[in-house]
Amino acid sequence: MAVHITVIGSSDGKLEELVRACGLRPSVASAVDLLALTHPAAAQPDVLIMDIRAHGQVHAMRAGVNECVAEPLNVDAIGGAISRIIAQRARHVGGQVFAFVGAKGGVGTTTLAVNVATALAQQHHSTLFIDMHPSYGDAAVQLGAEPRFSLTDALDNTHRLDLAFFTGLTAQTRAGLTLLASPDNTPTVPIDPHRIRLLLDFAVRNYRYTVLDLPRSNPAMLDTLEAAESIFVVTNQELASVRGACRVADAMSRRYSPDKVSLVVSRFDKGAEIGMEDIEGVVHAPVRFTFPSDYRVAVQALNEGKPFVLTDRGKLAGAVAQFARQLTGEAAQAGTALSRVRAFGARLGALRWLATS
Repeated sequence: MAVHITVIGSSDGKLEELVRACGLRPSVASAVDLLALTHPAAAQPDVLIMDIRAHGQVHAMRAGVNECVAEPLNVDAIGGAISRIIAQRARHVGGQVFAFVGAKGGVGTTTLAVNVATALAQQHHSTLFIDMHPSYGDAAVQLGAEPRFSLTDALDNTHRLDLAFFTGLTAQTRAGLTLLASPDNTPTVPIDPHRIRLLLDFAVRNYRYTVLDLPRSNPAMLDTLEAAESIFVVTNQELASVRGACRVADAMSRRYSPDKVSLVVSRFDKGAEIGMEDIEGVVHAPVRFTFPSDYRVAVQALNEGKPFVLTDRGKLAGAVAQFARQLTGEAAQAGTALSRVRAFGARLGALRWLATS
């Protein structure tokens, strides 16, 4: 499939000539045509090239451009920029979102989510962890991070999210995991679900994997998981936890496809009175994975601010690593199927900006 490139605002025709010299066939449009491209039914170019020398590079970056090519322009510079944009989009297509929500407090949801995300990052995948608790989430403590900004800052600035700006709001962990932390104060205004959706859409486009640690009692958070590949309800084998899992899984299955919702059991004990089949029968959702109990390892990791998958080689860490490999294997299969259907066009994606300055 041919690459669809549109050139706008080139008064001397030089941009079109350079693009053609790269072996491409651009279409030419006026600045007025930009408005038409915003219509949902409009066919979007794979790369949009604009001459914005009158506006300057800073304004271009704030507008969300991917590349700025400095004068003097030549075929290598233009061709290289176009190739980078296409390659960048190819890397980001098929980003997977995994959401973890606890059946009740104390079942180890944050601990599990933090370690799964760290295990994904250890596999050299770009991985984002979002602590979705509106205030006082524990992920930063467990990751040994001291973030300066939080989820609130990201939601307040969804209109200007680009990768450079977003990176400034996050903290990087030892394992290469990117953390968007929970705020340390209670929000003064209700959380806007639309802004959450915008944030998750950004995450899907820019990270291979996004792991969400969700509060079970916040409808604004739980009602915005359309982008999630899987929703994992974390439970243990206590009766109160199983009852909570039943309520949460039922709500999630009604709101989304039941195929998205499954259970993971923490501190699993084969000899417990309530077994895996009992849990599945009550909750009416499959148990996706079980994690053995290792209280000493979990507490030590929490106190040290280091996920145990980084330091321990026991059964619990091994189970988390196996679960992460399972997730990446399934995601890879899904990505392969998608590429077969949509071919090269899927890797090009939506609108991208190339600016000259």
